[in-house]
Amino acid sequence: MEHLIELRTRLMWAIGGFFVAFLVCFFFAKQLFNLLVIPFQWATGWAGLDPTKVDLIYTAPQEFFFTQIKLGMFGGLVLAFPLIAAQIYKFVAPGLYKNERGAFLPFLIASPILFLIGGALVYFFFTPMVMWFFLSMQQVGPDEEVQISLLPRVSEYLGLIMTLIFSFGLVFQLPVVTSLMARVGLLTAAGLVDKRKYAIVIAFVVAAVLTPPDPVSQIGLALPTILLYEISIILARRIEKTRALAEAAKAKAEADEEAREAAEAQAAAETKAT
Repeated sequence: MEHLIELRTRLMWAIGGFFVAFLVCFFFAKQLFNLLVIPFQWATGWAGLDPTKVDLIYTAPQEFFFTQIKLGMFGGLVLAFPLIAAQIYKFVAPGLYKNERGAFLPFLIASPILFLIGGALVYFFFTPMVMWFFLSMQQVGPDEEVQISLLPRVSEYLGLIMTLIFSFGLVFQLPVVTSLMARVGLLTAAGLVDKRKYAIVIAFVVAAVLTPPDPVSQIGLALPTILLYEISIILARRIEKTRALAEAAKAKAEADEEAREAAEAQAAAETKAT
């Protein structure tokens, strides 16, 4: 019952924090959406068009309203994630040993930082590249027989950028997950090296599923995934080396303690004999 009460308290804090963050983001939803449109404007400039004439449409009366709700939920989840993660840690921490809490806390800090790095990479590079790729398919100008212009819907554009941010944010958690598994002994550096070729294939398959059907975003997600996999191998090796040094130091300390006890026992036996 105490655990259930503690869980209820942590859930109330997490849900309350998310709800407050959702209200704030929903209130500023239009400003946030305009902020997310900036990469589209950059792509328009790269394509040789006027970046001040970026048009997005909505084809249903309620579409933009529900888009703002989705944006509020997306922003609320991002803003409230530190609080949610802290509540999860506070619920789990009493059941961990002191050294386990010390090992878990750095990963809890690294996880949102890596997610933000992945999101920043999407915002400043991959979203403009993807939109530039789509804009390059337009047929505009007096020499074209048929005028074909890109007029994305607000819901589709938000869905695209949210998918990219979540995809890259989750992929950037790979070092955290593999490091935790290596620390508890579920993964080894040698095992990761042996599975490298399978990891490369899986990276491209996952990128094809999570990203839009264009080569720019697929390759753009697969390559960082492979790079993060290599970083995970390096981290696993460092963890194994640190564990081996700690075990060697512990074995040496135990051997020294046994030798000291044996010497004390021998000295006591000699004293008793005399």
